[in-house]
Amino acid sequence: MPYGVTMAIQKLNHVAYRCRDAKETTDFYRDVLGLKLAHVITQDRVPSTQEFAPHCHVFFELGDGSWVAFFDLVDEPVVEQEKNPDWAQHLALEVDSLEILEQARQNLLDHDVEVLGPVDHGFIRSIYFYDPSGHRLELAARTVAPADLDRYATEAPGRIDAWTQSKLEHLGS
Repeated sequence: MPYGVTMAIQKLNHVAYRCRDAKETTDFYRDVLGLKLAHVITQDRVPSTQEFAPHCHVFFELGDGSWVAFFDLVDEPVVEQEKNPDWAQHLALEVDSLEILEQARQNLLDHDVEVLGPVDHGFIRSIYFYDPSGHRLELAARTVAPADLDRYATEAPGRIDAWTQSKLEHLGS
């Protein structure tokens, strides 16, 4: 196993966020983004802790079979976002081409969703927008060859080391 990892993680199963309203979230992810509404669980208790917290857990399927999921908590109609910058916490979903990215941008605009971009990051081109609960989303299309991705992975450890040193210098440590 690379990097001393002892488990073989295959792919994303799901990432979960809170939402303010399951119906509103379904309307957005299914009808605007075109994701399949894959599963819904309603429960009074949290399965892992047995805490009483009535909720609806909604799953949407992506093209690779992974899911993005949301919790609508019955007694919390407002989703308070973290105190970090919204650009640092977002969900990035990949599309197959720049043409599809442009079609998605136009579709969002047609649904009166404000869109930032496209932004060229050098290896992907992205658009950014918010879902009805205030989560920042990114749609991205790759713009580099697989060999470039291999090179990025090779360079990554050195870049982490350089960042760590730079951060220490910035903090005066």
